[in-house]
Amino acid sequence: MYAADHAAATPDKPAIIMAGSGEVLTFVEYEARANRVAHLFRDLGLQRGDHVAFFLENHPRYFELQGGAERAGLYYTCINSYLQAEELAYIVNDSRSRVLVASAATREVALAAAEQCPDVKLFLEIGADAADGPFEPYEQVVNGYPSDHVPDEQLGAAMLYSSGTTGRPKGILRPLPEGHPADPLPVMNFVQHVLFQMRPGMVYLSPAPLYHSAPQASIAGAMRMGAPSIVMERFDPERYLALVERHRVTHSQVVPTMFSRMLKLPEEVRNRYDVSSLEVVIHAAAPCPVQVKQDMIDWFGPVLREYYGATEANGFTVCTSEEWLAHPGSVGKPVLGEVEIRDEDGELLPVGEPGTVWFRGATNFEYFHEPDKTAASRDATGEASTVGDIGHLDADGYLHLTDRKHFMIISGGVNVYPQETENLLITHSKVMDAAVIGIPNEDLGEEVKAVVQPLDGVTGGPELEAELQEFCRAHLARVKCPRSIDFVDELPRLPTGKLYKSELRQRYRNAATA
Repeated sequence: MYAADHAAATPDKPAIIMAGSGEVLTFVEYEARANRVAHLFRDLGLQRGDHVAFFLENHPRYFELQGGAERAGLYYTCINSYLQAEELAYIVNDSRSRVLVASAATREVALAAAEQCPDVKLFLEIGADAADGPFEPYEQVVNGYPSDHVPDEQLGAAMLYSSGTTGRPKGILRPLPEGHPADPLPVMNFVQHVLFQMRPGMVYLSPAPLYHSAPQASIAGAMRMGAPSIVMERFDPERYLALVERHRVTHSQVVPTMFSRMLKLPEEVRNRYDVSSLEVVIHAAAPCPVQVKQDMIDWFGPVLREYYGATEANGFTVCTSEEWLAHPGSVGKPVLGEVEIRDEDGELLPVGEPGTVWFRGATNFEYFHEPDKTAASRDATGEASTVGDIGHLDADGYLHLTDRKHFMIISGGVNVYPQETENLLITHSKVMDAAVIGIPNEDLGEEVKAVVQPLDGVTGGPELEAELQEFCRAHLARVKCPRSIDFVDELPRLPTGKLYKSELRQRYRNAATA
């Protein structure tokens, strides 16, 4: 996020525009604020490789905190603002963070967590007028520091945590090379130029939570390009379209659930906004149903660009709209690392046969002070790694994802990948969101169950259940179709697009054994 040159050349140009509040942070303001934060960290005695943590909603102060840590050679951990106190304390302690910054919106959870974080040296609260328990008022503390650069600027980086959808979140640590923050990590150059195809004069729109790796990296890249980023406090489908038109947005990143919500707007609303300025709309984080993506390409044009990769950055594939139209459902070919599909014994599988997705020869990572989990992600050579996804390669070398290994359902000895059923259900005109899980069945071992969030104004019940089951049977083998469907007001999905599926599955398994 180093932007000193842009602060000097175009000081009054907006670096960040908050979509809801309208607050603007210019490059020169960002520069001064980030430097003050860096001085604070130095004054606390924090040195290269130490850790700090931020627990915020989408907030304009997020950027200076990251920038200050990056200039002080620190690892900074952006924490999911929807977590509860015990979950927050776990990440703060596990990351060995010496500073925790919260806000008025996250105060109550942060206060409860602070009691469980004995090693934190300083607690700061953004927006506080006075001390609140252990939390000091952020602005009063930070504004007392100078706005020039710390004399020993060193490159820092994010150490983010996995989403925890399949278990305890893991800290994902990449080596921190010695260098100046003007020279980013190689993976950041890759994100900026290969994945996002950023250019001078671009305008970036971020509708996603800033604690997630993709928005964090993309805004950092845009800032290094001297480009303004419009940041939505929360996603709203019509608001997103209005922002594209108003700011003539060229680049943006979304998740497939955002596509689905935009497509379910009334046609007259969708046609109301000019989206012709868009050049690159990149999406990842969760699989995109084929029909949803086809409809988005028909609407936005061939500007969709999909990538597959984890926060671990152990490998990436990229798929342009043109490539996807020739290989529907694909997430592309590898652009970082070499992809391999292996069976349970580690043997390579032939074209078309699903297995575990491995990457060889990409960036190095480890799970922070968890050597067993790090080892489990590697093969015997230590040169290839996996995050547990299942997929296959087609005859042209394009990768197609099937699901996470952890979510596979075994029903009557048959492997069922719930993603396929979810992708179908989400295309139904009465469905807003859907999750498919396996629940115990005495005869089959497991059976397929769907949990559906109906579209606003649609009532869930036996009639809709029968309609959706018939819809599934018309398109899928019977073993993949849900034997039962429950209806909920909202699924436990993160704003990043990922389901807390293990929580959902455990809830139903507990009910079955009660």
